[in-house]
Amino acid sequence: MKQLDLFSEDFESIPNPIGAKKRKIIFSDYERFVEKFQTKKTTDDCYTPPDVYKVIEDYVRREFNLIDAEFVRPFYPGGDYKNCLYPQNCVVVDNPPFSIYSEIVRWYISQGIRFFLFGPHLTLFVKKADVTYIVADAQITYENGAKVKTSFVTNLPSNYRIILAPELRRSIDDLNKLYSRKKITYDYPANVASSALLGKLLSRGAEFRVKKDECVMISNLDCLRRAGRSLFGGGILFSNRKAMERVAKERVAKEKKEMAGFEEEKIKIVLSEREMKIIKELEKNDRRRENQGEAD
Repeated sequence: MKQLDLFSEDFESIPNPIGAKKRKIIFSDYERFVEKFQTKKTTDDCYTPPDVYKVIEDYVRREFNLIDAEFVRPFYPGGDYKNCLYPQNCVVVDNPPFSIYSEIVRWYISQGIRFFLFGPHLTLFVKKADVTYIVADAQITYENGAKVKTSFVTNLPSNYRIILAPELRRSIDDLNKLYSRKKITYDYPANVASSALLGKLLSRGAEFRVKKDECVMISNLDCLRRAGRSLFGGGILFSNRKAMERVAKERVAKEKKEMAGFEEEKIKIVLSEREMKIIKELEKNDRRRENQGEAD
């Protein structure tokens, strides 16, 4: 039996069982074909940055006199909010998946669990739900980069159905303004590089070559994995010798530029013991090369 290649010319001429003369190619180009298999980011993937959460937490404690209350956050990757442990008199203060926002609100009401939830501003109201809507219309930039207009809903005791919260809106806006001036980057050890970091080195005019036995390909770093983050696109661990060479080339090639009104905060990345062991193994290749007098 002849095997059919999806992208061959033969595929276009297969008789259509429905009766058409030729079956049309569904995917007109490679990008559209690949896109069918890519995971789409939705508002359900939006996790709240810690400092944004702190602003909202402070508002809830102050507005509803909950200074010593225990706040619970059941919405996290792989979490099951219906089977979460809810201590007595706790309050759920969290950002739920917006696709089932109304379902979650109704479930907490039915279980008698107190909540203050993030909600999609444009579809904030939940039918037949005895709740209070905190209208902030605040644009929050979530950790996946999605910018979503956000307000809030709560069943905490209140005589109000609607509360406009300009103070909360201003606090979130102030954070947005701060982030527009500040760029947070990771300060990676010289032993680590990603394609993005190598691109920066290239843009500074540096030439740099790494042999196969001078590096190990990695998918992530242990400290980033523990923090729930990733080394985008994977990366490389260099031997100490190659890391020193890289630093020297960067020092020569780097052009220091200061941008007015631009602040940069670096988060120092620390290698784990496992990753340090990999580097020590790479050092053996460096010593072998030195003993053999091998040229770069």
